[in-house]
Amino acid sequence: MKTVQQDLFENPYPGRTLIVGMTPSGSHYVQVYWIMGRSTNSRNRVFELDGWSVKNKALDPAQMEDPSLIIYYPIRHWENVHIVSNGDQTDTIYDGLQHNRTFEQSLMLREFEPDAPHFTPRISAVINTDLKQYSLSILKTHENDPSVCLRNSYQYSKFKSGIGHCIHTYNSEQNGVLKPFEGDPFEVPLFDSNNEIADFYWERINAENKIALLVKFINVSNQDIQFQIRNKHSTNGTL
Repeated sequence: MKTVQQDLFENPYPGRTLIVGMTPSGSHYVQVYWIMGRSTNSRNRVFELDGWSVKNKALDPAQMEDPSLIIYYPIRHWENVHIVSNGDQTDTIYDGLQHNRTFEQSLMLREFEPDAPHFTPRISAVINTDLKQYSLSILKTHENDPSVCLRNSYQYSKFKSGIGHCIHTYNSEQNGVLKPFEGDPFEVPLFDSNNEIADFYWERINAENKIALLVKFINVSNQDIQFQIRNKHSTNGTL
């Protein structure tokens, strides 16, 4: 059974990670997302608020080598649907919502990332505040075979107070190849303070490989949005 301690805190490189759930009081929907990196290019990033979206940006643009898979919007929303993902499929989902495509239909247009030999999974999630439901997805290879894309989706008919469902990109590393997440999304704890959630995860994930983390709170009663951002190399705080 997957656990927050073993899979996130003891694992030196779970990679990009997202969590979706609800605070213990039931007052806020929650999205958590963080990025990790081992190369200079990957580590040269921060999260920045852009309106009610969040984007990755280069900390030092002069050092950015290849932005294609590492610069994107992890957080956007369209009307009552709040999106979080680990790549530019955020925009695919966002565009799909504007053209009456479902979360799953939009992701049928995408596959895992083309970063051989790892073929990093694309992980995504949405919260529908009208339906009070949420969904998670992972797009990955079948046994590292890039000719086949597995598209697994998980629909949750209701929230559990104080619980988030977590999915991340990497399970382990074997012979220099990062192996994809296995199994179903697993339960992790959430708290009533977005600052407490941010600190809980930021202080426990691998200190060397962590780059940036965000927490998005959506008020259940009035849909107000609040962010907490932690950047390894710049100012953090409530936004």
